[in-house]
Amino acid sequence: MMISVTFATAIIFVFTYVGVALGSIPGLRLDRAGIALTGAALMMAVGAITPEEAYRAIDLDTLALLLGMMIVVAHLKLSGFFRLVSGWALAHAHSPLLLLATVAVTTGILSAFLVNDTVCLIMAPLVVEVTRSLRRDPIPYLLAVAMASNIGSTATITGNPQNMIIGMISRIPYSAFAAALTPVAAAGLALVTLLLAVLFWREFRRPAQLVAKPSPPRLHQPQLIKAVVVTLGVVAAFFAGVPVAKAALLGGALLLVTRAIKAHKVYREIDGALLLMFAGLFVVVAAAEKTLLTPETIGAAQSLHLGNVYVLTTATALLSNIISNVPAVLALKPFVQGLADPNRIWLVIAMSATLAGNLTLVGSVANLIVAERARAAGITVSFWAYCRVGIPLTVGTLAIGAWWLSKTVG
Repeated sequence: MMISVTFATAIIFVFTYVGVALGSIPGLRLDRAGIALTGAALMMAVGAITPEEAYRAIDLDTLALLLGMMIVVAHLKLSGFFRLVSGWALAHAHSPLLLLATVAVTTGILSAFLVNDTVCLIMAPLVVEVTRSLRRDPIPYLLAVAMASNIGSTATITGNPQNMIIGMISRIPYSAFAAALTPVAAAGLALVTLLLAVLFWREFRRPAQLVAKPSPPRLHQPQLIKAVVVTLGVVAAFFAGVPVAKAALLGGALLLVTRAIKAHKVYREIDGALLLMFAGLFVVVAAAEKTLLTPETIGAAQSLHLGNVYVLTTATALLSNIISNVPAVLALKPFVQGLADPNRIWLVIAMSATLAGNLTLVGSVANLIVAERARAAGITVSFWAYCRVGIPLTVGTLAIGAWWLSKTVG
């Protein structure tokens, strides 16, 4: 009986992770959320985990943090904040190189504190609009949006979903997390700007005076002011040591108390499928950990020397590109628990899982959002155009990150 449960657990785990990595199962209409939830239900059905254990496996702090940040970001978006800030920045970029640097830095800073996928949804159409009005090649600027969003989101716990999971698991203070990884993000933004300027040298070789005039955003000024004040308060609470889930939920709740924006408009911006996928994966991983994680398995993992920063960086980056970054973080959790210097271990995983998203066009959701927004505007971001920048950028930023964390954290 034990053998059959173990075998069934392994099959369910593999099929769940393959399905999540592919985004669908051939012949079925299941998406990633459906696949994760089905995997969780099957784990309970075969006896790999009890319902009570499954409920305890779901990290409610992570889901609360993600939900709270989704509500905060939704209010910033609906009030016109993103378009106001990015439009102002682009309007003051008066040369092609300065425009490129402005796109990278603006995207990176916004992505550091607010979920990077949302930043790409706003920035990509705006960059298309500005580059077309200036008659510039949009490709390097769109690549800057995708790549800088991944790089900038490395800096903090709230930059992307995988960092949120790591923040909740590791309990690293928000300020300590930011202090360790902000220098890596800053170096990455400089590197992506340099690489794009060199690899698209025809776009930047001749100086030109640019006068960009993005279309004026629709603003709801009172709600904009409230959203900005609450967001700054939430970020201040993060750095002050308030539990991040508590601060994000409180900020989101305060923003919901309004007469300006109908609640259903905010709810449309909440990615419920992502929350469901997280819940399902928590259960699947907990079941696999309980049933499959034998002393022999742990011993085999220890032989890989995951405590070494460079080995862990490489392993995380490869795994993130095979099964995606969030599943990779959850899959690595049982193998790195108990290793010496846990803060450094989790910071390395956060850094490498995020920066690995720049390797290829399908390496992160942010990349796909930019490509899709470009395609809707009649612009093709080809796989090769992305990879010729993404591959050297990923290798370079991972090397910088591994070196930095090996020298400064511990």
